[in-house]
Amino acid sequence: MKSLMKWLILAVISSLIAGCSMSSTGEESTDKHSENGMNHDMSGMDGMDGHMDHDNPLPLKDSNGFNELAVSPLLEKNTAGDVDYTLTAQKGNQLLLEGQTTETYGYNGDFLGPVLKLRQGETVRIKTVNALDEDTTFHWHGLDVPGDVDGGPHNPLKPGEERIIEFNVTQEAATLWFHPHPHGKTSEQVYKGLAGLLYIEDEHSDSLNLPSDYGINDFPVLLQDRAFTKTGELNYEAAYNSDGTLGDRLLVNGTLDPKLSVPQGKVRLRLVNGSNARNYTVALSSGDSFQQIATDGGLLNEPVAMDTLKLTPAERAEIIIDFDGLQDVENLSLVDDQGTILLPFAVNDGQTSSEIPAKLNSFEVTGEERNLPVTKRLELFGMMDMVTINGKKFDMNRIDMTQKVGETEVWELTNKPDPMGGMIHPFHIHGTQFKVISVNGKEPDDNLKGWKDTVALEPGDRVKIAISFKNKGVYMYHCHILEHEDNGMMGQIEVN
Repeated sequence: MKSLMKWLILAVISSLIAGCSMSSTGEESTDKHSENGMNHDMSGMDGMDGHMDHDNPLPLKDSNGFNELAVSPLLEKNTAGDVDYTLTAQKGNQLLLEGQTTETYGYNGDFLGPVLKLRQGETVRIKTVNALDEDTTFHWHGLDVPGDVDGGPHNPLKPGEERIIEFNVTQEAATLWFHPHPHGKTSEQVYKGLAGLLYIEDEHSDSLNLPSDYGINDFPVLLQDRAFTKTGELNYEAAYNSDGTLGDRLLVNGTLDPKLSVPQGKVRLRLVNGSNARNYTVALSSGDSFQQIATDGGLLNEPVAMDTLKLTPAERAEIIIDFDGLQDVENLSLVDDQGTILLPFAVNDGQTSSEIPAKLNSFEVTGEERNLPVTKRLELFGMMDMVTINGKKFDMNRIDMTQKVGETEVWELTNKPDPMGGMIHPFHIHGTQFKVISVNGKEPDDNLKGWKDTVALEPGDRVKIAISFKNKGVYMYHCHILEHEDNGMMGQIEVN
């Protein structure tokens, strides 16, 4: 009976997907080689046991705080050669569980990567090197760059190849990141360790006197859950779930059982959800509030007091915690909505002082943008490997939409529930940042009123965004549950 029910549900999903069509205000896709952009591959379906319940996911284990949080090294700029930075994707071995090393991937090292600091207005040349045994790409997540250097799946680096890319840094101060994006292999390569952070700085953010002493009162916090085998190794194939791969252990900046030593005063945490699929709703264990000062792509207009903060995969947020103004700092931790300890804090005798300005930025959704008609509608639907956008799976040879460079359009994004109720789909667009106009017809929450490149779509949600591209090229848009992306929940837009 259980098996019959599984296949009945799959049959319903298949029929719904087959019946999906674009609305009259949507755009027809251009298929260069094939009229059929849909391929229902049932071979990866192990049954409904694999469907991920995002409302009740595999619980995480508490961090015991045995290890001081690793702070990724800053990649120094080369002032002598013809390139500013070199990034090498490589294989490695890392001690994650005590007494057991595991095979990993990393940038310029065994596991994860460094932090790059760029400044608005500069031209940057980066040499990218593939020292892996498989194809990879270098995707600059959240960066406004031309399509040919965005690092999507169209132009992979073969093993042993290297490529120099060059771009102008045009956007404002933000916390971005970089990771691979090879077709069908993104989820596994990120899981093995390919991820790093990219900071943009500018004169305006410099003038605000925000905490900015790297590793002292300004910390990267990259959240990634992983599953270990009984022998203490990372094994993506063993952990794989087509609906999003989860683990029961949290790595923060690659550190298992971390703790973070902080000074007294105001401390800035740059939170990055770098997980394949897990959502995090974070809070302070004391119940105290903190201030969010930035979204994916830049500063908010003013600090927003928050008791909890939800981040879906690929979303970022910068928060300020005032360790002088908390009720209890003796047993203070960053926790999730289940009360699981993610990151214990140890407040030391150091002192840091920063007054957070009441005004941080001048971001706005203009009246003109609010009044623009919807020109593109995208419907995300499905689960496991039966995931689609507008009823279609990704086809590298098909352009799904077009838009003129520099022209603002309004897109409407919908998450259509599936027969099991549906799940959150974090929707990401390459090569630009966008503005959230409304969520289900209402004004977005205050902490969404800033530049975004990824937005969470709850089942049934309808979100309107204003979007413009500064550069030309072909860009991906997709669900950032990495297994969904690899399974075809992705399309592409050509900007010309």
